[in-house]
Amino acid sequence: MRTGHDDAPGSAPATRLRRPWQVLVVVPARNEEADLGACLTSVDRAVARVRRARPASAVRVVVVLDSCTDRTAEVLHRFPHVARLDVRLGLVGAARAAGILAARTHDLDHPAERTWLACTDADGQVPADWLTGQLDHADRGACAVVGTVEPDHDLPAPVRARWLAHHATHEGHTHVHGANLGVRLDQYDAVGGFEPLAEHEDVRLVERLVAAGGLLVRTGDGRVTTSSRRVGRTPGGFAAYLGVLHDLHDLHDPRDPGVSVAEVDDRAVG
Repeated sequence: MRTGHDDAPGSAPATRLRRPWQVLVVVPARNEEADLGACLTSVDRAVARVRRARPASAVRVVVVLDSCTDRTAEVLHRFPHVARLDVRLGLVGAARAAGILAARTHDLDHPAERTWLACTDADGQVPADWLTGQLDHADRGACAVVGTVEPDHDLPAPVRARWLAHHATHEGHTHVHGANLGVRLDQYDAVGGFEPLAEHEDVRLVERLVAAGGLLVRTGDGRVTTSSRRVGRTPGGFAAYLGVLHDLHDLHDPRDPGVSVAEVDDRAVG
């Protein structure tokens, strides 16, 4: 599969760059009452930019409430335009897949090859150009866009420095994050979609897209800010990796976390 940055922004005809897309944003949430509001506010900004830049395109946002026991559902009262799906799956991969299935069953009216899936997480905040940037890549032939993330500023400075030293965010990076992932629906279908996994469903999807041989763009643009919490919703996700960095700092351990904690390789967290 071809990877890295695709052609320069001016390489495709303007008319092609403005072909309409149907965009589906899927946000799984499990006990995210503290962060979901900020997430959806940031998604609203990204959607507004699509509507200004691409008025013929349609955007649908779906939040999948998975086994919530807190007041996450109440946050959605402030976002009546956002669709809600309640499930009791306990698996982020299954929750993402359920949101996609529900939306395509009831709301999608474009062909799969003109439908773009954009995934983020409820504890993250996307930049305003998140969706327009992914669609620009899609117009130039990308079947998927794999973006990067950055912890928020609650992360202590020494731990942030350690994270930045071991986490590339440039074009052609090797990371996969479900908090910043886009894929064309026909390609998603062709490789079997998200598996019902508790974690790393994003990595597995990208592995199958790579094997399928389309154009996959790994970009440092459109970086998503994500929670710097140390305890996440899965045992081995992004929060777990940050927890390892905290522990190494607390122990004044100079070892490279990519070596000393290889089992928490940050290329395989979302």
